[in-house]
Amino acid sequence: MPSISKKGIQLPASPIRKLVPFAEKAKSQGVKIYHLNIGQPDIQTPEVALEAIKNTGLKVIEYSHSAGNESYRKKLAGYYSKNGITVDHNQIMITTGGSEALLFGIMTCLDPGDEIIVPEPFYANYLSFAQTAGAVVVPVKSTIDEGFALPPVESFEQLITPKTKAILISNPGNPTGYLYSRAELEKLREILLRHDLYLFADEVYREFCYDGETFFSAMQLEGLDNNVILIDSVSKRYSMCGARIGALVTRNAEVMQTALKFAQARLSPPTFGQIASEAALDTPDSYFEAVVSEYVARRDLMVDGLNSIPGVFCPKPKGAFYAMARLPIQDSDHFCQWLLEEFRYENATVMLAPATGFYSTPGSGKDEVRIGYVLNLTDLNKCVEILREALKVYPNKK
Repeated sequence: MPSISKKGIQLPASPIRKLVPFAEKAKSQGVKIYHLNIGQPDIQTPEVALEAIKNTGLKVIEYSHSAGNESYRKKLAGYYSKNGITVDHNQIMITTGGSEALLFGIMTCLDPGDEIIVPEPFYANYLSFAQTAGAVVVPVKSTIDEGFALPPVESFEQLITPKTKAILISNPGNPTGYLYSRAELEKLREILLRHDLYLFADEVYREFCYDGETFFSAMQLEGLDNNVILIDSVSKRYSMCGARIGALVTRNAEVMQTALKFAQARLSPPTFGQIASEAALDTPDSYFEAVVSEYVARRDLMVDGLNSIPGVFCPKPKGAFYAMARLPIQDSDHFCQWLLEEFRYENATVMLAPATGFYSTPGSGKDEVRIGYVLNLTDLNKCVEILREALKVYPNKK
């Protein structure tokens, strides 16, 4: 039998999806599974996007420009302008999800063996994208006790080597929900300029900021036109994960021209996704006001409920719709699998994401889980109840 590539073998499995077989088995036995493991919102997709797909009038589903439909890119530039980001449509490339934008960005800016510094815990697929491109992730650790605040500048500078080419942040953060302040981003700016580094800024949760906090984009930092590469997506903003439409945005013309070569090799982004995404830009502000209000209520119920369970600690996130919780357990991978295989409460259980998959530092996240508060309030209340009962009887507690 021919051998599998080393790259394929070394690529990490998704910590979010690796427990799916256990969940499917439980479902086949009639068990109700509450999914807190993935960032799939139950919020309705804006009606303008759905109507645009229903009424395309297309006779032929053609390729678009490799950079995406010009009409969509021009309209998207207007969206960014309303959010304090000045770019034109030639500085925007439409991609197949934010994932492709980041992968193209890394392949454009880093050679195999080059290093990219990432605050951890981080979105698990960052590691997969980097390894696919031959780049090396260097983690700089943030901690749950500090609410996952950006580590001090010194922590970054101690890790910079001749191989360092970039820093990658998620703001607001997945998996932590942490929202970086303008002051923190200004400190990052100093590092980028001092060491001439790229900054990949994953800002797909831009709309979801809470408690009166305002979002400040890395694209608004002065003097970094050649350094910042914005990664964006419609998946969470408009609850359109299946549209698979993202964007790579940069004022660096050489980066854009090079990234376009990768885009040309994959021909074009999805046609129907672009149609829906262009229409979604007409979504009224009232949609986001209602969605943010709903997420705040969900966050408060989930976080307050978790913190009422003995031995559990969960900092209150300021953005996105995830929370990291520390539980009185020894092994989050075992606990999450045990919930699906062995624990039932009123014939139901919860599916969580073990936090080990969001760290690249060995041994980290063993007592932490990521929770997406993407279910309605009634279901989330039930989830807290299930976890409370599960932790009473879990055999491998600390």
